[in-house]
Amino acid sequence: MQTRSVVLACSVRGCGQPLLPSQDRRSWRCARSHCFDVARSGYLNLLQPNERRSRAPGDSEETVAARRRWMKSGRSAPLIEAVRERTLRLGLGRESAVLDVGCGEGTLLGSLQMEFGFEAYGVDISQPAIDAAARRWTDCGWIVANADIALPFQSGSLDLVLSITARRHPQEFARVLKAGGHVLYAVPAEDDQVELRERLHGEAYQIDRLPALIEAMAGFELVESARCRWQNTLDRESYEDLLSTAYRGARDAQRARLERSASMVITSSYQLALFRKQLT
Repeated sequence: MQTRSVVLACSVRGCGQPLLPSQDRRSWRCARSHCFDVARSGYLNLLQPNERRSRAPGDSEETVAARRRWMKSGRSAPLIEAVRERTLRLGLGRESAVLDVGCGEGTLLGSLQMEFGFEAYGVDISQPAIDAAARRWTDCGWIVANADIALPFQSGSLDLVLSITARRHPQEFARVLKAGGHVLYAVPAEDDQVELRERLHGEAYQIDRLPALIEAMAGFELVESARCRWQNTLDRESYEDLLSTAYRGARDAQRARLERSASMVITSSYQLALFRKQLT
């Protein structure tokens, strides 16, 4: 894993010292001699034992494979394009640094980095997801870490943080962003996957997540909010991939109720919100 300008931070509790690569770049070490080896596929695992809620937190290999098939199918292309358009408007290029929090298997960040050439980092708690991302997108820095606790970056390092249907930690986002930096969220809108929720619960509860998100973003200015909505007609294989990624925690009886359909039309709907870190 390589960096150009961003300085990583040691994730050992109470440390936070800068992490620097060894000469052969096979490991990273801080001034207190905490050392992290680079995995064969190129990622860095900074997840501490006390930050795990299970032996294998996050997405499993099967879920990662399902998510990659879903992304490869193009069924999330409208959301990726919406993120791309806003990245383009921000004028980010090779001198910029971008973090994708909860990056999963890396398709979103990897495709953006390939187009814009910025310094790119993806963080996820799932080792299989980060391993898959590192094998495919070698120009990005991939890190296993618990973003709910802390981000392994020095303060004021980044120009843009992406949280696309992923983790939300406004205080940490504010810390790692430069003054005037941005956070782009994509959160499920009221009618996201409404067809599945109606089948699962008998009715689809309508939840507007934007007001709570705005309230939580103290120290940020809301620059833009927009809706991104489309529909996919799913065959049996893609339907099962969606259930594997979106409803993997459902009880057996609930999952069986969802799996009765061989195919159906599914709505994808997201609220995008772009925030700017205030200068003072």
